[in-house]
Amino acid sequence: MGFLELTREGDVFVMTMIAGDNRFNNETVAEINAALDEVEASTGPTALVTTGTGKFYSNGLDLDRLRELPQGGFGVFLTGFYKTIGRVLASGVPSVAAINGHCFAGAAFFSLCHDYRIMREDRGFFCVPEIELGLPLWAEFMGVLRTKLSPLALRDLVLTGVRLGGPDALRYGAVDAVASEDELLSVAIAKAASLATKPRPIYAQLKSQMYPELLRLLDPTSTPPASPFATT
Repeated sequence: MGFLELTREGDVFVMTMIAGDNRFNNETVAEINAALDEVEASTGPTALVTTGTGKFYSNGLDLDRLRELPQGGFGVFLTGFYKTIGRVLASGVPSVAAINGHCFAGAAFFSLCHDYRIMREDRGFFCVPEIELGLPLWAEFMGVLRTKLSPLALRDLVLTGVRLGGPDALRYGAVDAVASEDELLSVAIAKAASLATKPRPIYAQLKSQMYPELLRLLDPTSTPPASPFATT
């Protein structure tokens, strides 16, 4: 089974992650980029919804797999991940994350780079757990949080690792709306469809003007970070 399925509902592409906890590694990020290639190659009105299945939207970076990479491999992966989330952030294709379940760590950054986020109201947590994992937040990830979250949400998510259910995520401004399990995808598709006719070049240009500092941070030409994993 692959990592995702790409389907289409009218003007809206739906990218559904179908691999259980949907963690990000070199292979799964490559599948995301291939799907983005297909979406961006389309003509006419177009928008994108991303979602997961079951319990998870995504559980973030695949730390078990990343620990096994050869020296320097972690930095190469992370630079590629920055590029991918920056691609979503900069795209002229409007994007909506339909957060159907847990959205942790790397998944939180991925979802925040969408234009809008709609979360299931009764199950799943939005969380940045690096404080609990004893891992750093690199400037690129912190830049996503600083750009997309209020100072209050930034403080609590980063310093406490608080797990926000849908209503609390909405209250903090981490998501734009909540919906029931049955309605989540249809609400996200409707939101995306309402944006699908926006002119792509202007949509992309306006976003580049909104997020210039963050897009520079996510530039893949930056020096890859060192691995956070012990090498003893």
